[in-house]
Amino acid sequence: MTDTFWIAATVLIILALAFVLYPVFFHRTSARKQADLKNQNLMAYRSRMKELDDEYDAGILDDDNYRQLKEELAGSMLDDVPENMTARPLVSGRKSAMAVALVSILLIPAAAVFLYERWGAMDRVEQFLTMQNMASSDEARQAQMADLSQQLRERLLASPDNPEGWAMLGRTYMRLENYEDAAWAFRQLATNVNGDQRAQAVAYGLAAQALFFQSQGTMTDEVRAAIDQARQLNPDEVNALGLLGINAFSQDNYREAIRYWERIETVAPDHPQLPSIREGIREAYTRLGEQPPAPKGEPGPSGPGVTVQVTLADNFKGQVPDDTTLFVFAREAGSRQGPPLAVARLTAAQLPAEIRLDDRYAMSPQASISGAREVMLTARLSRSGNVAAQAGDWQGSTDSPVPVVEEQGAPVELVIDQQLID
Repeated sequence: MTDTFWIAATVLIILALAFVLYPVFFHRTSARKQADLKNQNLMAYRSRMKELDDEYDAGILDDDNYRQLKEELAGSMLDDVPENMTARPLVSGRKSAMAVALVSILLIPAAAVFLYERWGAMDRVEQFLTMQNMASSDEARQAQMADLSQQLRERLLASPDNPEGWAMLGRTYMRLENYEDAAWAFRQLATNVNGDQRAQAVAYGLAAQALFFQSQGTMTDEVRAAIDQARQLNPDEVNALGLLGINAFSQDNYREAIRYWERIETVAPDHPQLPSIREGIREAYTRLGEQPPAPKGEPGPSGPGVTVQVTLADNFKGQVPDDTTLFVFAREAGSRQGPPLAVARLTAAQLPAEIRLDDRYAMSPQASISGAREVMLTARLSRSGNVAAQAGDWQGSTDSPVPVVEEQGAPVELVIDQQLID
């Protein structure tokens, strides 16, 4: 790409030289124009003189007329071309033209290169080309990406005023799992956008995220310092809020985790990781033994659905740990292997539990319980926390289809009364 740039520059220089040299070589001087006019007048004089001679020889003109016309023709010739006019030598003009041409050929390319190096943006061109190569690289080519990231790093150090370059370098280091350098690049980005508090907060939040990954999920002093820097500039910086929520959840401080993650829902409703954040909120409520509220923007409990009362059979009580995951889900009647239309996640500690399965718990907008007339209900206590049935799980299902209704109504009794075997 850099070679292409210089080829294009060379073509433009050649065009510039053509505009300069063409008039130098092909311009006609006034002396040369006058010489051409004199030659034309001489030719016209000789032609007319021959016509007079022919007419005199043929007897058309007598002696007096012939003499008079010759004198008039000679006088006209003297008026058009003065006798004292002399042709100027063209050698000096030719030498001047060659001198101008030589100076132009040497000066214009040299001046173009010198001025571009002084005021041009070759460093930006090289950074842009490197960024393009990095963006088109496949993740599998780790070695090539590492080489490209090193090139971009060197060019950014030489010309650091490029926020997009620092952001790309940080993201590339994250993909290469080089978290220490990623944190460094994001800090450089923060310095580069000084004056824009929100952009600077995002840069520090990304640096905190890189440091958090480097410490393998440990909230070190360095991570906390980066989070503090981000929140001083913007208390609602989402990367910092997300890390604080993860740390609180890992320490079983579910209420605090919910507070941080729900704040992300409020300030960043279009966040790309919002589904994962909502799942974390739901899991935190489940660990607290509480019913998760309907996520913002999702339908409330007033739509079509089924209210279920889930209990555990007496013969299994005492065998199921309280932290065992409880799934309650509904499939469309007549579809044993189809995807669930609604899935709720609780824990065994919440039994007996009453829950209304509606579109809040839909797996996808295309498959929701409100679109079905009847469903089959299943409750499963999963040892592994996986929704797929495994040997050793405890399960209960309805024997007949249950209608999907608008009203809350009386709950459908669902008893977990069997343990799955191989």
